Amino acid sequence: MNENKILIVDGMALLFRAFFAQSYSARRLEDGTPTNAIYGFMQYLFDAVNEFRPTHVVCCWDMGSKTFRTELFSDYKANRPDAPEDLIPQFSLVKDIVAALNIPNIGLEGYEADDCIGTVSTKLSELGHVYILTGDQDMLQLVAERIHVVIMKKGRNNYAVYDLDFLKTDKGIHPFQVVEMKGLTGDTSDNYPGVKGIGEKTALKLLAEFESIDGILSNLEALPKSVKAKIEADLEMLHLSRTLARINIEVPVACSLEECAWSVPLESASEVFDKYRLTNLLRMIG
Repeated sequence: MNENKILIVDGMALLFRAFFAQSYSARRLEDGTPTNAIYGFMQYLFDAVNEFRPTHVVCCWDMGSKTFRTELFSDYKANRPDAPEDLIPQFSLVKDIVAALNIPNIGLEGYEADDCIGTVSTKLSELGHVYILTGDQDMLQLVAERIHVVIMKKGRNNYAVYDLDFLKTDKGIHPFQVVEMKGLTGDTSDNYPGVKGIGEKTALKLLAEFESIDGILSNLEALPKSVKAKIEADLEMLHLSRTLARINIEVPVACSLEECAWSVPLESASEVFDKYRLTNLLRMIG
C-alpha cells in the first residue's frame, strides 16, 4: 500500500517561475503565440518526475482571482500586478499539454490552487506518500507523516524537501504553527498585515512559549507590555489573518488514484508536443 508516490504539482507556481526564468526566450509558434513559460513548466515538471519517480501525478490550478478569501478581505492579494501579457495565452495552453500527458488538471472557482492541493493531498496521503511541488512556503502547513512539501529553489533540480523533522529543524515550528505565524506576522506577498509591529522573531518566540495564538491570548497578562498592547490593538486582524492563511482541506474536488496514474500515452502526447514545438522535452521522460 505504501508503494504509491503521488506528485501534486502547484501549476501556477511552476508556470510563473518558468515564465520569469525563461522571459529572455523568444519561443513562439508561427502565429506568434508565446510558449516560453510552457517550455520551462515542462522542464520543471519532468525534472521532478525524474527526481522523485512518482507513480501518480496531479496538477492543481487557480481559477480566477475571486475566492472566499477576497470576500473576507477585499485587499487580499490586491498588491499583485496583472499577469504579463505574454503569459496570459499560456494559461490555457499549458493545461492542454498537461492533459495530453494524462495528468488530471484540478481547480475550482472560489478556491485557490492551495486549497485544492490541501484537499487532494490529504485524501491521497491515505493511499501513499504525497510530494507537493511548489515554491510557496504557505504549503508547509500541509506537511504530515505522509505529506512532504518540495520547495523549488533557485535553478533547476534544486529542492528543499520538508517532512516533519526538517520543518522543525529548518523553521523551528510544527505544521499547524505555519498558520499561527502568518496570523501574527501577516504575509506581504498575499497583502494581509497580521499584527502591526510583530515580526518573525517575536512570533517564533511567542509560539515556542505558548504554542498557538489561542495560547498567547490566554496568557496576555504574561506578555511584555509592548507586545500585549500590539496584539490587543490588532485582535480582529490577528484572527482574520489566521483565517486567510489557513488552507481549506475540504474543498469539493476529488481525484482517484486510477485517474492520476503516471503513464504517458507517448503517441498522442507526441502530437501535442510537436504542435507546440516541445518535442525534445519528451525525451526527458522517454
